[in-house]
Amino acid sequence: MYGQGGAERVVAEAIAGRRDEVYLVSKVLPSNASYDRTLRACEESLRRLETDRLDLYLLHWRGSFRLEETVRAFEKLKADGKILRWGVSNFDVDDMEELEALSDGCATNQVLYNLSRRGIEHDLLDWSRRRSMPITAYSPIEQGRLARSSELAAIAEAHRATPVQIALAFVLDKPGVIAIPKTSDSERVEENLKALDIRLTNEDRARLDRAFPPPRGKRGLEMI
Repeated sequence: MYGQGGAERVVAEAIAGRRDEVYLVSKVLPSNASYDRTLRACEESLRRLETDRLDLYLLHWRGSFRLEETVRAFEKLKADGKILRWGVSNFDVDDMEELEALSDGCATNQVLYNLSRRGIEHDLLDWSRRRSMPITAYSPIEQGRLARSSELAAIAEAHRATPVQIALAFVLDKPGVIAIPKTSDSERVEENLKALDIRLTNEDRARLDRAFPPPRGKRGLEMI
């Protein structure tokens, strides 16, 4: 999906000679999620990435193929050493419960989560925590839009930080949540990493809740 495989070829160049230093993740499209096509899609990803294994392989979202087929393919790939773990993306609670009935092997669920997209706090986040399954939060700074928040700027000033770092700190403040901010700028990478050092106070959390209210009820899972 990402550049019709071009993104994987770029990653192969970036990690050449240092494969063991990275945690490598790729995805299978729902249109490829049958048993045979999942196996083939993984082989093609490995070829483009110039590696013999993925640390994590995700189903990008649910499609028309039965979950049972995809899970069976994931387990085959894992048994063969082609992937070390598998997971899903954009699954809501009902999807996860259906998956759980098939297997307890899911390593993570990658979903949209940030200050302005807090719907998973109603049920999915707690559901995952009870099973010690991490949530991987994509777009944790809302594709850069949270960087322009005046409320985040005010909190950031008190921490000698940036609004982006506060937005990331909010996500990282939640137990069992991993943030995967996207950037192609090395300075932004350094900025993002410094969010790990920020400790939000109870006052910060209250201010964030006022500016970005948590959900009061069930919302449909959001995707971008």
